[in-house]
Amino acid sequence: MVRTRFAPSPTGYLHIGGLRTALYAYLFAKKNGGKFILRIEDTDQNREVAGAVDIIISALDKAGIHYDEGPIVGGDYGPYVQSERKEIYLKYAQQLLESGDAYCCFCSKERLAEMHEKGATKYDKHCLHLSKQEVQERIARGEPYVIRQNIPKSGTHTYHDEVFGDVTVDYKDLEDNILIKSDGMPTYNFANVIDDHLMGITHCIRGVEYLMSTPKYNLLYDALGWERPVYIHLQPIMRDSQHKLSKRDGDAGFEDFLRKGFLPHAIVNYIALLGWNPKDNNEKMSMAELTDKFSIEGLQKSSSIFDETKMRWLNSLYVKEMSAEDFHAAALPYYNVYYPNKDIDYKYLSELLQSRVEVLSDIKERAAFLNAFDNFDIELFVNKKWKTTVDMARELIDDCIAATDSENTDNTDLALLTELSGLNTALEQLAERKGLKKGQVLWIYRIALTGAAATPGGGEEMVKLFGKAEALRRLNEVKKILGA
Repeated sequence: MVRTRFAPSPTGYLHIGGLRTALYAYLFAKKNGGKFILRIEDTDQNREVAGAVDIIISALDKAGIHYDEGPIVGGDYGPYVQSERKEIYLKYAQQLLESGDAYCCFCSKERLAEMHEKGATKYDKHCLHLSKQEVQERIARGEPYVIRQNIPKSGTHTYHDEVFGDVTVDYKDLEDNILIKSDGMPTYNFANVIDDHLMGITHCIRGVEYLMSTPKYNLLYDALGWERPVYIHLQPIMRDSQHKLSKRDGDAGFEDFLRKGFLPHAIVNYIALLGWNPKDNNEKMSMAELTDKFSIEGLQKSSSIFDETKMRWLNSLYVKEMSAEDFHAAALPYYNVYYPNKDIDYKYLSELLQSRVEVLSDIKERAAFLNAFDNFDIELFVNKKWKTTVDMARELIDDCIAATDSENTDNTDLALLTELSGLNTALEQLAERKGLKKGQVLWIYRIALTGAAATPGGGEEMVKLFGKAEALRRLNEVKKILGA
């Protein structure tokens, strides 16, 4: 059975690149009837951020990437947190010491620093040839030490990667990795090999930064007599042609984009396309469609550039497909933050806005007209395109009030108004009587009613939103402002 894993370090938010790795591992497992495992790699406890594990698990859940085994849900190969597996790593480190594939190193930080100051680019195997007796005596004296992997001094190592083909690395370019730190905790380089084997991981999907380190892992597999997994390395997601997408350069976390109003699956859908080609022209895909189409053959050798504008466009497609109820529920938090306690029909506001936003945070700008009337600016009546003026507004304001207060608009539910018996008809007739263009009258009416040049809908929609009584109050107030 295919078994893949996502093994993040709990150092903060879930990066978009990490989310894509998790997504590909999930899609590959599900496509092949396998299982997807979540493992927390917290061996570097100095960098661990409190609450980060909860953030990672929550982000995966929101993204629809549900793991079969891992923290909380459990499984047959736990524990799934590396800090809880310390004794397991020490057992295999001892086995490597006995076979000569690892050795104890007592070098101080000062010696290592001095060695690098003299131009050394890797550890010089200084402690490799210590006798077994000397090693035991120094350990007995309580001297701090680490356990290092014994990499061959010469020769090359070739292995196969499903994306990059055969990869060859010269042993002289590899350093004797530390496997167990002086505090008894394993390093990533050691723990990931032990855990991948013991958890039955068949396909190792991870970033391309590990492409040249994989021979070190293979040496460990071979020394322990274990079968190597299938390797699938992924190119990074780039901010531009020269720089990786990074938190330091702006929004690079999944939660960041959720806060900006992107929908979870729209993000997932977009990042699925950053490094993978589905071999057709369809860019909008459900999780089921992504699973059905995903293949290793579609993974790209070149890196991908993150385009937030493209993701906004894709997100807009999902926004437009939401039910009215779902969109309103998603929009309410934005109303509560930016435009609370307005005496309007918020549900109707959602109907007006749904087709006008790409991401939910656009609501702040699209609904800004709700505050415009409080600081009414009569200069907005001046429009060069329509050739309208403040004097024209003074001339039309009484007619605008009359059109709003006519029998045709007595029904407060203006959704019932038809093209033949509604406010828009009354305003069209007003334009004909005055010898004006329809757009001129509609512009004057919009400004008089809302105080805003841009609104999600015309006069009839705005009257329905505010209610007839409030609409008349506003128009009469503007009449006073105009001195009409």
